[in-house]
Amino acid sequence: MHQARDAMYIGGQWRPARGERRIDVLDPASERVIGQVPAGTALDVDDAVRAARAALPGWAATPPADRAAVLAAARDLMVARREAIATTVTAELGAPPAFAAAVHTDLPITVMGSYATLAAEHPFEERVGNSRVFHEPVGVVGAITPWNYPLHQVVAKVAPALAAGCTVVLKPAEDTPLVAQQFAEILHEAGLPAGVFNLVTGLGPVAGQALAEHPGVDLVSFTGSTAVGRLIGAVAGGAVKRVALELGGKSANVVLPGADLARAVNVGVANVFANAGQTCSAWTRILVDEARYEEAVAIAAKAAAKYVPGDRLGPLVSAAQRERVRGYIRSGVEQGARIVTGGAEAPEGLPTGYYVRPTVFADVTAEMTVAQEEIFGPVVVLIRYRDEEDALRIANGTVYGLAGAVWAADEETAVAFARRMDTGQVDINGGRFNPLAPFGGYKQSGVGRELGSHGLAEYLQTKSLQF
Repeated sequence: MHQARDAMYIGGQWRPARGERRIDVLDPASERVIGQVPAGTALDVDDAVRAARAALPGWAATPPADRAAVLAAARDLMVARREAIATTVTAELGAPPAFAAAVHTDLPITVMGSYATLAAEHPFEERVGNSRVFHEPVGVVGAITPWNYPLHQVVAKVAPALAAGCTVVLKPAEDTPLVAQQFAEILHEAGLPAGVFNLVTGLGPVAGQALAEHPGVDLVSFTGSTAVGRLIGAVAGGAVKRVALELGGKSANVVLPGADLARAVNVGVANVFANAGQTCSAWTRILVDEARYEEAVAIAAKAAAKYVPGDRLGPLVSAAQRERVRGYIRSGVEQGARIVTGGAEAPEGLPTGYYVRPTVFADVTAEMTVAQEEIFGPVVVLIRYRDEEDALRIANGTVYGLAGAVWAADEETAVAFARRMDTGQVDINGGRFNPLAPFGGYKQSGVGRELGSHGLAEYLQTKSLQF
């Protein structure tokens, strides 16, 4: 596991924080303190932004092929340290080791590699009629990342920003800062010039707010709750600066009549319970027609039984998060939903750790709190629908629109339904996650896109020269 550094990474070196406060990093499985990092202040953020601004002209002028070489070197170092990265994510997030390696480590490695390729291949100049259009870096990026995918979310912002020629100040989530420190070490070793990437650990309302408000930041990229995203969007709008927001979700897993019910429900439950339900794009609502509804409930209950807390199902990240999820489970019961399996009580045999029972709710109606709000825990709700129009109304009937799934007897039917869903990405009959496809939401799930060429475009602005 990565040993916590009591320092900030600013201007190419590890330096003491300006203030005395420290943040304890806990292992959510044991509830033990495993490290401490500095709680950055507005002064630390200012130091980091100044370093990023000073480094911007040189990095922006670096040929894209040279930027690509640094990203490729970083990717290779991530591969070499795969085991250490996965161990760190398990320690600070509680992710089961196999999931920490296969998803929390291998996915960001793939994304880093994709931006090494894109940096080399992207056409940073194009001809449009009598104009030459240049794609130039936006400038200094303030990246604020969440704890649920602590390395993937960092790489999904930092890699395209660096590929574009931007410089970055990263404020990682206070719950999971250790893998971000590890990432800073990797970029340093990969030969990234001083000041191009800077790391300030700290609390959201202090360091995060200072970064979002800083006049020296040209673009704020934030992933987290819609409530905080609104505040950041307001600050950015007031300063007329670019903003990218990847926010909450309440995604629908729509099983149309004629679909393979067992596969749709089993894959759907696995989708939600991976990462202990702490996934913004999880398909937390399973929509099934009335004729097959009870059969689907039985399949979901059986699938949930495979997710044993402490084994396949890790803890939630913190005590506060555990209480929040338990509160949602209680609200479901109070509003008349039926608990098929799970519940708000602590799992048996686990007196320590922030574990929640894998919970399946049936008899859920579209207006219930558990069907409308993002729970962010191992909780799935099953909602019955009358016909396809009813299913569409329910699927689109939340403030969110981040992801979704459609299962049908044939691809054409599934695609026709998916095209009518107000959401940023939809998996058809179990289609796999594509790290090159744009990721982001409709409605209150966010602004902008991450991953692939669309993710790179977020960090570029255009200049046209007319001849």
